[in-house]
Amino acid sequence: MLEGKKIVLGITGSIAAYKACLIIRGLVKKGAEVQVVITPAGKEFITPITLSALTSKPVISEFFNQRDGSWHSHVNLGLWADAMLIAPATASTIGKMANGIADNMLITTYLSMKAPVFVAPAMDLDMYAHPTTQNNLETLKANGNHIIEPGTGFLASKLEGKGRMEEPERIIEILDEFFDGREQDLAGKKILITAGPTYEKLDPVRFIGNYSSGKMGIALAEECAKRGATVELICGPITLKTNKENIIRHDVESANQMYEKAIALYPSCDAGILCAAVADFTPAEIADNKIKREGDQLVLRLNPTKDIAQELGHVKKPNQRLIGFALETNDENAHAKQKLKKKNFDFIVLNSLNDQGAGFRHDTNKISIIDAEGETSYPLKPKKEVAKDIIDHLIRILK
Repeated sequence: MLEGKKIVLGITGSIAAYKACLIIRGLVKKGAEVQVVITPAGKEFITPITLSALTSKPVISEFFNQRDGSWHSHVNLGLWADAMLIAPATASTIGKMANGIADNMLITTYLSMKAPVFVAPAMDLDMYAHPTTQNNLETLKANGNHIIEPGTGFLASKLEGKGRMEEPERIIEILDEFFDGREQDLAGKKILITAGPTYEKLDPVRFIGNYSSGKMGIALAEECAKRGATVELICGPITLKTNKENIIRHDVESANQMYEKAIALYPSCDAGILCAAVADFTPAEIADNKIKREGDQLVLRLNPTKDIAQELGHVKKPNQRLIGFALETNDENAHAKQKLKKKNFDFIVLNSLNDQGAGFRHDTNKISIIDAEGETSYPLKPKKEVAKDIIDHLIRILK
């Protein structure tokens, strides 16, 4: 939580400097105290007056105050802060940080910092991809800095190039998560999560699939990782990225590949959350070449896929937990309760395509959690908030 936290915000000479205003507003809104340190080049992109108005503090840029000659102590700033955030961080500033070139107030403050440091790179793609920049970023990581890589957030598929600074909302979220005391209530646990659709090949270019985006599964993986768990995440073909080091991602395509990976990983896990929309049927035959349009009809023979949930429910040990999902279009509760018992789930998460804003592709979901004790219904929420409700329920039965 950011309430009462003291944040030094370093701003450098990037076109993305204007986004610092949004970062400041977000941090202040969450109760943080912000002190801006800006490079001379940074002042070419945004005025200290604007920044001072947002923080209610004078902006620090030079070693000495031009009005009275008083000294700005970078050492005191390093002791004062609970965290330092450099956003945007140019290639030049990253290079100076990595090599200890203390030629401005921002770098000397960084070198004096006792608190965690977060760095949000911002530059064009060629500069970002250059080996020198990548080596400098690796040096910063090795020195314990937290690099907020561009385009690794929950909505990464909507972001453009790797050089673009991560969005202010996500930067604030990362800082908030860092200080969130709840993040360790799954420490020492290993959680298996399946996410996204599966694709069942018809030929080299066509497949049978579904509309699952993987958003709910990714949100669950991020929430478990945030709370300290090691996550074994099995993803069908989705474009969303993950951004936690304790998420071990396994990308698969077909239902059979997901089955084999889940069977191999579940025995070493404390719990499994089966969020993926796995195909129930797969083509009996896969054509070696693209199927041509010939005749008036194309007849496909489909075989049932292996049932991941049923198999994991069968091998589940007394100390393990298993959570399932039910996406229904009719008789929702009856079908979910039947599935809860048949698959040997500890609880099942029910959502319906009849609820507006729920189900595939949406950023929101409306769920009910059903277990042996009854049913708990929740209102429509962002999927990241839904993930918190589900994991809160899981934690209660893990203890």
